Formats: sequence, C-alpha cells, structure tokens
Amino acid sequence: MREPFLPPVIYHRVHTFWLRLLRWRERHIKEKSFVILLSLVVGVLAGLAAMVLKWMIHLISGTLTADLNVSEGNYLYILYPVIGILLACWYVRYVVRDNISHGVTRVLYSISQNKSRLKPHNMYTSIVASSITIGFGGSVGAEGPIVYTGAAIGSNLGQAFRLSPRVLMILVGCGAAAGIAGIFKAPIAGMLFTLEVLMLDLTTVTVMPLLIASISAASIAYIFTGYEFEFFFVQSEPFITERIPFFIGLGVICGFVSLYFTRIMFMMETFFKKHLGVQWKKTVVGGAILASLVFLFPPLYGEGYGAINSLLNGDPSSIVDGSIFYGDRDDVAFIILYIGFIILMKAFATSATNGAGGVGGTFAPSLYVGCMTGFFFAYLINNLGFGMDLSVKNFALMGM
Repeated sequence: MREPFLPPVIYHRVHTFWLRLLRWRERHIKEKSFVILLSLVVGVLAGLAAMVLKWMIHLISGTLTADLNVSEGNYLYILYPVIGILLACWYVRYVVRDNISHGVTRVLYSISQNKSRLKPHNMYTSIVASSITIGFGGSVGAEGPIVYTGAAIGSNLGQAFRLSPRVLMILVGCGAAAGIAGIFKAPIAGMLFTLEVLMLDLTTVTVMPLLIASISAASIAYIFTGYEFEFFFVQSEPFITERIPFFIGLGVICGFVSLYFTRIMFMMETFFKKHLGVQWKKTVVGGAILASLVFLFPPLYGEGYGAINSLLNGDPSSIVDGSIFYGDRDDVAFIILYIGFIILMKAFATSATNGAGGVGGTFAPSLYVGCMTGFFFAYLINNLGFGMDLSVKNFALMGM
C-alpha cells in the first residue's frame, strides 16, 4: 500500500488494521503453518495467472491466424511478428520502464542478490508483454514469463506479511513451481523444476509448500481447461529392446543439438548487445530475422505447440501448411530437409525475438527442438532404405 493512492484518513485506517493483523498473525499462527497457508494462496493465484496468460496467447494468435490460407504462403507472417515486437517494446519501455526479459534469470538474481524481493509490477507485466510477443508470432515460450510472474506473486505476498528472506525464498519457489504446474498441468514437474533450476534445498520445509503450491495451480488448470493435456500422446507401439541402440543414438544427437542451440543463443545475444547497442537497431534487425524465418517456416510462429502435436500424432506433412512449400507436403525428401532446417533455425528465431525486444522464455523452444530432432532422427532412418520401422511418434516424445 502506498499513501498517494488513498486519501490520508482511509490510508491511516487501512495501515493500522494491517499492522494489527500482522501482530495477531505473529502471536497466533506459527511461521511454519503460515507458510503452508501462503503456499496454497500462491498456488491458486499463480495458477490463475497461468490460465490468463494461455488464454491471452490463444486469443491473440487465434484471431490473427484464423483466416490464413493453409495451401499457400501468407505474407501476413512477415507483418505479425514485427507488430508484436513493436508493441512489446513500447509496453516495456513506456509503461513498465523496467527490464522484464529472461524471467528465470531475474528470479535467480533476486534470490541471490536482492533477498528474494521482486517488484509488484512483475506480478502482471510479464503476462501482458509475453502474450503480445507470442500471440503475434514471437518464437519463444510462455514458461519463463509465468515463472517470473509466479515468483513475483510469492515474493510480494511474503513481503506484505513482512516475512524473512528465508521464507520469501520458499514463497518465490512456490510461485515458480505453481507457474510451471499451471501451464503444463504437471505438479511434480513444477516442483522438480524449482528444485533443480532455482536450487532450493531439498528439505521437508521446502518440499511441502512447493508440492501444495504446484498441486493447487494444477487443480486450477484442470478446473478451467478440463483434463486434456498440452501434449496429448497415446502409446500405440510396443517397446522393442532391439531398438535401444537407436535410443542411445538419439540421445547423442540431442546432446549435440542442445549444444548447438545453446551456443547459437549466446552468439546471437552477444551480437545484439555488442553490435546493435541502440534499441531501434535491435528491433529492426531482430524483427527482420524473425519475420523472414516465420514466413519461410510457419511452424516457428509462436510457441509451436501445434507443430509438436502434429508430430506426436505422426503427421509431418501438416507442418508445411501455410507456407510457400505447401505443394511439397507429400515429398518425403523435402519433409526431411524442411524439418532439418526448422531445427537449425529455431535458435535464430528465438534469439531474434528476445534480442529485438520481445518477452519470452527458452523452455518451450527447447521442447520444440527436441521434438523436431526426435522425429527427424526416426523419420530419416525409416526412409534410408534399410527396412527399419521406428516409431516416429515415440522418438518425437523422447526427443522432448
């Protein structure tokens, strides 16, 4: 609460009431029990934030792409990403007036350098900026922004009750875990993500609040969106032990692809920082790269979850829908080449989006590249003439 936003008399009364509430809480509710209660609240709020973010992304992207022709190239793919970048840049620069990119990195910084304190605007600004960026075609993910949003919810709720930095760190972790759980409807994944990435200690004190927050967020997602998962997959092929060497081979190839993806991201980030210091230059260059890639490879538009689901269903031809290469959708050699180029170009599209001023994460792009790599590996082997029949769906899932 800030005094300028309320008349002095009302502010004084509210402030006095809040201080009494804090003193009552300190006398009657133990900190350990209070953290459990707050983790539930953080989980519910972060789950709702995840639902709002997904709804806004789908609303924007669905509205923009509803009338595009799938049987030919669409020049609007050149326009949409640039508009999204410009809107996101304007919002961040003139409305937010703060750096809100690289959400997970900012959360780690707040834990290590700022006593787990995040600014109040972080509870909503990343949702707005990332939904604009992704909805208009920015080739990034929503996971980083929702982690940042959830962490900010936990941090500010803890600050409001004047909790210690140690407890604030737990609530920040609860918000981050709840964000991932709400996006993917996966509470265990949310908790493990926080334990691994935010490096919280694995103790009873931390695990119980994290689990409660994650389950609460996932429950909110189930209530509002039903029981369908983001990536629906049915295991239809049997597991054959003779194919284990191919699984190992996929792991080695994914390792090299991950190395390539990471190094391209760092290279492009350095390029934008050192050689394009002025923001308008970053926007022009990054927007041009992104628009060109999305026009040539429409699966790079937004999060790319539609392309992932197509490959998980064993349907590679649909990924050329809406592109200038639609006529080659039945050419096996072309599909292999097309997917290969998508794997190589995804890192450039993601780094160009963030470098130009868009707001988004790299978690979804890593899933995307993994899925493409797994499918590419199995599809290529099946069509080399060796008589192999690997399950392209299984390998796409394993690549993720």
